[in-house]
Amino acid sequence: MPETTSPSLLLVLASASPARLATLRAAGIEPLVHVSDVDEDAALNAAEAVHGPLEPADVALLLARAKAESVARARIDGDEVESLVLGCDSVLELDGEVHGKPADAAQATDRWRRMRGRSGVLHTGHWVVDDRDPDEGGTSGSLGATASTTVHFADLDDEEIAAYVATGEPMRVAGAFTLDGLGAPYVTAIEGDPSNVVGVSLPLLRELLGDLGVAWRHLRASGTTS
Repeated sequence: MPETTSPSLLLVLASASPARLATLRAAGIEPLVHVSDVDEDAALNAAEAVHGPLEPADVALLLARAKAESVARARIDGDEVESLVLGCDSVLELDGEVHGKPADAAQATDRWRRMRGRSGVLHTGHWVVDDRDPDEGGTSGSLGATASTTVHFADLDDEEIAAYVATGEPMRVAGAFTLDGLGAPYVTAIEGDPSNVVGVSLPLLRELLGDLGVAWRHLRASGTTS
């Protein structure tokens, strides 16, 4: 696809995640944040009623698409177009099961007792909706993919797990851990893209934008703020 050269490209992040926002900003992109109102459980239940149980990577992609498309519709309804909308969703796969954010401290504690000394796979679904005017280089395209990174966890004892859960951080993030926060000392190694573990794979996002004719350097140079 021919490369887009517009100097006014706007990336809309359909996520409330401060880690995703910080990752994009660190890479030179200043997105507009527009949080979706998607009912994740309802979206997943509706999809599984039709297709049956989904693989963990597909769960992440389904929810990322739901978020991006919800925000894209809201922006059109409000006559706010001319944007690229990015939806992301992360889940941890452990023993073939899907884990998002723990519901409470007890669940976070149980999760870490299962994770310690073991490895899981962090899947982040990415979905991009191009709502730009076709006359200005838009494609009206919509596409996505999932990035997966293997994460190796330290063998924490019960006291250390309790201390980490007491910080409140595990309840705020998918998988009950972070790579860029208080949980970093408890991740001994990863196999794959580190930005994916934080919540948005920059290499994958670059590829998806390229498929829509958007060069990463042009988006980075736009520097849009809100």
